[in-house]
Amino acid sequence: MDQLALLFVLLLGAVVSVPVGDRFGLPAPVLMTLLGIVLAVLDFVPNVSIPPDLILPLLLPPLLYAAVRRTSWRQFTANKRPIFLLAVALVFVTTFCVAAVASAIVPGLPVAAAVALGALVAPPDPVAATAVAGQLGLPRRLVSILEGEGLFNDVTAIVLYHVAITAAVSGTFSPWRAGLDLVLSAVVAVAVGIALGWGANKLMDLLGDATLQIGLTLLVPYASYVMAEEFHGSGVLAVLTTALFLAEYATDPDDVMTRLAGHTFWDIVDTLVTGVAFGLIGLELHNAIRTASGRWGEMLGWAAAIVGVVVFVRLAWLLPATWLTKRLHAKRDHDEDIPMGWRETVVMWWSGMRGVASVALALAVPLETDEGAAFPDRDEIVFIAFGVIMATLVLQGLTLPWLVRRLNVRADTDREKEFEKALAVRAAKAAKQRLREIEAEEELSEELSEQMLRRAFDIGLRISPDVGEDERREAHEHRARRLKRIRRIQGEMLSAARHEVVAARSEPGADPEVVDRVLRHLDVRSLR
Repeated sequence: MDQLALLFVLLLGAVVSVPVGDRFGLPAPVLMTLLGIVLAVLDFVPNVSIPPDLILPLLLPPLLYAAVRRTSWRQFTANKRPIFLLAVALVFVTTFCVAAVASAIVPGLPVAAAVALGALVAPPDPVAATAVAGQLGLPRRLVSILEGEGLFNDVTAIVLYHVAITAAVSGTFSPWRAGLDLVLSAVVAVAVGIALGWGANKLMDLLGDATLQIGLTLLVPYASYVMAEEFHGSGVLAVLTTALFLAEYATDPDDVMTRLAGHTFWDIVDTLVTGVAFGLIGLELHNAIRTASGRWGEMLGWAAAIVGVVVFVRLAWLLPATWLTKRLHAKRDHDEDIPMGWRETVVMWWSGMRGVASVALALAVPLETDEGAAFPDRDEIVFIAFGVIMATLVLQGLTLPWLVRRLNVRADTDREKEFEKALAVRAAKAAKQRLREIEAEEELSEELSEQMLRRAFDIGLRISPDVGEDERREAHEHRARRLKRIRRIQGEMLSAARHEVVAARSEPGADPEVVDRVLRHLDVRSLR
């Protein structure tokens, strides 16, 4: 098996792992990691030869962009306090706790190298957290906090990691310089992200075509990441800024085809890239195994100790942080999502899985210092990092569904239904308001006006049947059954038309482009 065949195996696994995970109640990323582990121990499977410095730029931009599409800037601002406590403060605390323990238990490990180890294992993976939590029916407030933490903690961790690596390689360290680098990295990233988001928004208006617009959205995250890194900014924060800008300002409510096609496209990209990323985590296990040759007992002990620190620090931080957030939340009139009760706090604690970023940072540890000497204890750092990744991702990922069921932490469906009902009412009112404006501008017959008014009311009922009164709801259900029958018949008619057009494609003299254009018109008609 060569590298290309291995890539196709991972892509196939990414597709198959989704229905398999749904069937057995297991997260697809964890299944892909297990597949990677199985492939790593097979003799005929080659070692992965992706340069470590390319793993983050290749995998993170599309994954971050896909994750941001599911959220909004308003959601981040509403949860800024818990996100700050988790994505910034907790990363610092975890980094320095891990560094302190690693310096104490690993003989001869320099402080800078220990801080680098702490930084690379500190951030829970945004892809793992959202992919796992999103399948378990957790309360939306927990998913929002986990998404926010996962998306922003990489920024803090990667900057800390680079500062520590620079200190370890050069032998010098300046706290003021490190703090300045952190601030400048964030400022540059936000500036690049906003600039690219604005430029991409304008370019989309010029392109017009849905295919070209969606293609541009695939290029923009990579461009944002690379440009920010070129100007010594945070590539991760730049991608987040660009994605949030486009989600806020590049949405045309009437561009139905682009929105539907874009949603499908990014679902496919998210599934494939996530599968490949977590498959690579399992495949890279052979690197860690090779470094532990002849020292299994000692290095497993170190890895277990660091796993304990990472897991314990998260719980020890979450309990008082949640209490503090609740106190501040009670004193202020903020619509902020916070964990409600110890059960949700425990679920948040156990959702702190490490993944793609930690693997990439571990493999990117330099081989040598500036003086040409070997990087201090690089093999030990890589092995401990993989121990933390495997323990948190596989162990916590496999047991999180059981824990959620055991603690009975579920989404508040009543609240979701109320919000859906409120949106349905707003949609129906907006439709009626527009109808009144049209009646003021154009002369409509009484019959047509009444028919349009019923359709405006039906807009809300189709979204949420609870909007109408019992009598109107029964009338709507009767019309819905009639409409369903009409759509079934119309669907069969359109199906016959499509079959006829497809058959014409193979006839002598048929122009495939004309056939495809007619078929596209029929497909669009089928969506209405």
